[in-house]
Amino acid sequence: MALAARLVSRSRQLYSVQAALANGGVTQVRSFAKEAAPVSGDDLLKGIFFEVKKKFETALGVLKKEKITIDPDDPTAVANYAQVMRTVREKADLLSDSQRIKYTIETFTKGIPDARTYLDTLQQLRKKNGLIDDMGIEDMMMEALEKIEKEIKKPLMRNDRKNMGLLLAEFDKINKKLGFRKEDLPKIEEELEMQIAKAELTELKKEVVEAMEGQLKREEFKDEEMPDVRKLDIRNFL
Repeated sequence: MALAARLVSRSRQLYSVQAALANGGVTQVRSFAKEAAPVSGDDLLKGIFFEVKKKFETALGVLKKEKITIDPDDPTAVANYAQVMRTVREKADLLSDSQRIKYTIETFTKGIPDARTYLDTLQQLRKKNGLIDDMGIEDMMMEALEKIEKEIKKPLMRNDRKNMGLLLAEFDKINKKLGFRKEDLPKIEEELEMQIAKAELTELKKEVVEAMEGQLKREEFKDEEMPDVRKLDIRNFL
């Protein structure tokens, strides 16, 4: 799973960077303050609270309806769990991993006029989030930028479509060198989603078993038998 996670993370990083960089910082992102009249701090906090509350209630509503079988060794149960979590994200309007990466990049680089400051900002974001660029992607992107700026003999601005095209072509070469193909992303993400679902079900099973074992140690439950975790319906506990 670690390898798959790393691959999808790196490929997302490159393609998200390219998409946002080519946009010139004009992409609109979701925000509580999008083109709205000024609001007080209290009103803003209330808005955030009710938005989070709404998302939580929506997610809980999905989980109360959908049957989850706690069996990480059953591919069907894992696929069903992944689908339930996908439904939760869609109904509650939550971001997927790839959407979250794109949103973060667009939010923190919006308005940056030149490519160099843009790439420097990406590096700061990575370090701030404790991520390690173990494949040297940032160095390769910066080398590509320096190559283009040396050719055009001036700083590369993000609204310079012609020369930005040259930089993105260099990024495509990096993708190819690292073995990342845009058309492979959906398949990689789907495989990773299944692995994450299995890991989460495994952890859920562990927690449920530990909770039941703790209960059976109590005097009033000493003659009870532990139920099969696969037959539990977590909807009864929500």
